[in-house]
Amino acid sequence: MDRRQEILEAATKSFSLFGYKATTMEQIAKIANVGKGTIYTFFENKEVLFQEIVLRIIAEMKQEATKVIKEDASFQENAYAALMKMLEFRDTHQLFAKIIAEEQEWRTPAVKQVKAQIEQAIVSFIKQKIDKYMDLGEVRQVNSELVAYLLLKGYLAFVNDWNLTHEKPLTEQEITDFFQDTIFQSLII
Repeated sequence: MDRRQEILEAATKSFSLFGYKATTMEQIAKIANVGKGTIYTFFENKEVLFQEIVLRIIAEMKQEATKVIKEDASFQENAYAALMKMLEFRDTHQLFAKIIAEEQEWRTPAVKQVKAQIEQAIVSFIKQKIDKYMDLGEVRQVNSELVAYLLLKGYLAFVNDWNLTHEKPLTEQEITDFFQDTIFQSLII
């Protein structure tokens, strides 16, 4: 593994554990087992490093969802497959959960910007998929951006917020069944 990748992994770990505000370049250097100066040879500052991690997560999520979407499958089959794939990201989503919590608690400008960027990228991706199935006549004509936003927020609520008020986390199957039986079913013509 190269130094840049080691730094990215160490920073992801630190941001996930401590949040953006509490993470320091010294912590990242220690976790990556490199000198602090080495980090600055690859990344101008903590904000640029954080941005790089977020862009990678977005790209990876889109890539993984795209892999399971089949051209000849129905909306419901593809929505189910994509949701199951996203549920595999629960551990990676710990960073996203930390970003959301920090943005709510501290109102850190860099975190607020990144949270908005992540949400917009995901909503845009989902919207494109819904639009495709509306054009094919499989899905009712709806405001696809609102539905995409609802799907994202519902997903995050079940993956992150549910555990705050309930003793037992929801299983992947419980989450996908809920989406299948409610939102996805209501969209199908």
